[in-house]
Formats: sequence, structure tokens, C-alpha cells
Amino acid sequence: MVKLSVVVPFYNVQTYAPDTLRSLAANAREDFEFLLVDDCSRDETPQILARAEGELPGARVLRHEQNGGLATARNTGLDAAAGEYVTFLDGDDWLAPRYYEQLLAVIEELDCDFVRTDHVQCTARTRSVHRVPYGRRNVALDPRELILPADRSTSVDYAFAWAGIYHRRLLDDGLLHFRHGLRTAEDRPWIWRLHREARSMAVTGLLGVFYRRGVASSLTQIGDVRQLDFIRAFDQVIEETARDRDAQRLLPKAVRTYCAIISHHLGSIERFEPPVARKLRALSAAALKRMPQDILKEALDSMDTQRASRLRRLRRRPVPAEVAA
Repeated sequence: MVKLSVVVPFYNVQTYAPDTLRSLAANAREDFEFLLVDDCSRDETPQILARAEGELPGARVLRHEQNGGLATARNTGLDAAAGEYVTFLDGDDWLAPRYYEQLLAVIEELDCDFVRTDHVQCTARTRSVHRVPYGRRNVALDPRELILPADRSTSVDYAFAWAGIYHRRLLDDGLLHFRHGLRTAEDRPWIWRLHREARSMAVTGLLGVFYRRGVASSLTQIGDVRQLDFIRAFDQVIEETARDRDAQRLLPKAVRTYCAIISHHLGSIERFEPPVARKLRALSAAALKRMPQDILKEALDSMDTQRASRLRRLRRRPVPAEVAA
């Protein structure tokens, strides 16, 4: 029986994939499987993965004929997963040796639906520890109670899917799949759904995932139209949260976070090509008009002057008919 399924998407990461695969080998166990999803890479990544399939215990390569993006690649791995537990890794990140054994021991001891963990961010030669924004560790908790407060960073803002481990019952209940086709912010509706619908979770302080920040091919570094998928992602957060039994309590957090992300992108709009920048403004203005207006007003009133002013100006902009819906 497979104890743990590890879903690892790869796309044009020939420079980093060998490090990722070596770290998986240092975590291999006879009851672990590694689902290596090649998202139609155009460099040497497919050849690297083909060799790994024969050398890495438990490895299986799944190939896309067309590039689908990270969300779709993760879904391909989830559809093939046989493990009692599931976790994720990105194809340009890496792990400490035997990290998965430690993470698995935590979730088995606590017997909860999922566990979230800290990680190490690596930017060039700089290393920094990033922690789940919740203080109590190694105690089973109600995930819903970690969504709030609205005006502080909480567990739903720590949206990295690879920073945790998840019981298979979440997969069987339809809670682990991502929205197909999202090119960025795919973790946001995903983590909100987990916190609203899972029964139990825990936070642990393991530092075994090394997140490579600043990779040139990463969408966080590219100002193209795919970055605008954050609009679709947060629209989903708002729509699903609005149907929740605690909608009035939770929506202020969802709206405030959406506003903060819009403001962040507008604050660095110069990195986008002019047509994409215009589309960002139009889509963002339409998004503000779709939000619950009473909650939006409260959110803007609670934000700092610079961000609030930027969003209020945008809110007053006419929205082109083609993006108004």
C-alpha cells in the first residue's frame, strides 16, 4: 500500500530539476510514490525526468501534450495518486533529507485532515525562514477558526500547497483539486476551501522545504497576461465564501485580501506591457464593482491611505463593457 503520494509538476526547469530529484531520492521510501508531471516542457526537462523514472524509487512520469499550467499539472498528479496521504513539491524547489518521514509522523500522530508547516525561502544565496502565521503548534485545530481576523495575516494567506501534507479523505471529498487552467494564485481558492470545509488541521514547525524564489521562468517574475489569473482566483474565493454559512463573518477577510492583492499589482504595474497593464486596470475595476459594496467600503476604510486611495480611484473608473460582467 502507498503511504504517501508526492505530486511534482515540472515545466522548463532543466537547471533545477536535478537538485529537486536528488532531494526526492533522499526522501524515498518503499511505500512512497513520486508523481512527476511534465507539463509539456520544451527544454531538457523531459529527458531528465525519463532518467529519473528509472533511477528514483517510486517515480512515475506523467506527461502533458499541451502546457496546462501549475493547477492543471497538480490535478493530473492528484488523479493518479494512490497514497493514504498526499503532498506537493514544485519542480524547482528541494527538500531536506528524510523530511517527508518527519512530516508524515506529525499528521499520523495528530490524526487530522491536514498539517501546514514552515519553510525556507531561498533567493540567490539568501536564506530566510517563513512561518505559518499561527502560533500554536502540533495541536489539532478547527481550520475555520484560523481564517480570521480580517486585518492580520492568517493561515489562508500562507497559501503554499507544498507547505503541508493532506489526508486522502480530502482528495476523496473533492477538496484537494485545483481550478483547471489557473496560471497564478491557484493556491488561493484552494486554501480557502480547505479551511472552510476540512474538519481538522494542525501547524508544525518543520523546516524541510526549500522554496526557490526569483526563478526567471516563474510567473511571479513575468509581467504577462497570465498574471491576471489572480482575478479569476479571487473571484472564486469571494463567490464560494459568499455561499458559506459564516459568510458575513468571513467575507470581510476575503474582500480585504482581494483588495490588497489588486493594490499590490497596481503598485508594480510598470512591469507589465502596456496592453496588459490596461487590462489589469479594467479587470480590477470590474472586480471592485462585483464585490459586496458595504464590505468593500469597510475594507477600504481600514486600509492605509496610499492603498485605499489607489483603490478608490480605480473604483470610480468606467468599466469597458467587455470586462464588466
